[in-house]
Amino acid sequence: MRSFFAKYKMFGIVMLILSVVIMYLFYDALQPKKMLPVYQPNMVDPTLVDSTLHYTKKYHKISDFALVNQNGDTVTQANYKDKIYVADFFFTTCPTICPIMTKNMAEIQNEVLEDPDIMLLSHSVTPVIDTVEQLKRYAIEKGVVDSKWNLVTGDKKQIYELARKSYLAVKNDGDGGPYDMIHTENFILVDKEKRIRGFYDGTNREEIAKLLDDIKILEASYNE
Repeated sequence: MRSFFAKYKMFGIVMLILSVVIMYLFYDALQPKKMLPVYQPNMVDPTLVDSTLHYTKKYHKISDFALVNQNGDTVTQANYKDKIYVADFFFTTCPTICPIMTKNMAEIQNEVLEDPDIMLLSHSVTPVIDTVEQLKRYAIEKGVVDSKWNLVTGDKKQIYELARKSYLAVKNDGDGGPYDMIHTENFILVDKEKRIRGFYDGTNREEIAKLLDDIKILEASYNE
């Protein structure tokens, strides 16, 4: 009897392992794949959205743009074609949340540095102050990798409209003249179709971790 069990012991172990693997594969296949939402203007805090879009429920995309980066090069939507990217709004002389946001964006840059499908885009909300020269100094100081991360300046009206009509990420401020804006701490995740797929607090470490996870989820959705 002992010889019988000894003879089939290895066979039984192998079958047990195969059974566990098969059960795991079935379980994994039955789990719903996590999908990121596609954000529309009516899903966002109205104070961050231009009034003309408050009731927009579908088809929202980032508008085309032409801005200038830290190297004096014109950056357009073409630079981000077929890319997933993270956008935000900042200014180089900001003493409060911007240094934290920039530090966290630099961490994201380092995490995705070797991934050609992921890029970053930071818009200055004080373009008159943030000249190309100023952006370049800031980029060098903060460790910006030019091929991965554009800091952009340009026409204030265009940046204002991008912020409130495309990225849904800044508050209106009418006290300082036309197109004044108060930027938020939001990082915005944009997919290859120019749709918003997530908002994250750029000053919060847990939110940064979530953003990095969501980038992986979004990227995987293009490989299915």
